[in-house]
Amino acid sequence: MDTAAQLLDDARSALSGAPKEGLGEERESRWRGHRIVRVGEAWHLGVLLLTESHALATAEVLRAAELGRRGFTAESARDRAERRALALRGGFGEGDVAHVGWTVIDVDAVDAGGASGPLASIDGVPSVRWSAAGGFMPLEAYLRERVELLRDAGR
Repeated sequence: MDTAAQLLDDARSALSGAPKEGLGEERESRWRGHRIVRVGEAWHLGVLLLTESHALATAEVLRAAELGRRGFTAESARDRAERRALALRGGFGEGDVAHVGWTVIDVDAVDAGGASGPLASIDGVPSVRWSAAGGFMPLEAYLRERVELLRDAGR
């Protein structure tokens, strides 16, 4: 039986050359103000972000853009536009994807029979909760499907 660490390593190998998306963090400084800066990149696999060395749980996904128009019908639309502008101000290019608020998954804890982020060991099988309302599914099948989708998108 494969461990979560082995499955994620296999996914990294299969993703070689596939497109990655930016990882961002919010920063505040006296001179540059509030912004979202690029701190790395990862393959986006649904609820997972996979870097060369870590597995991360996704959170907020933004596409960097100018603030644009000022008249919004909903406060949430204004907030989202302002967040997109923060990514642009922080160095992401227009239209670049920025993942913000992600958290590192403790893969060793999962392999020891526990859980971390969307990953858990269910009856000894590395599994992933693919949505907040969904149940767990085997990580191996989830990664196989997501890797295939991402590799096809990059062609």
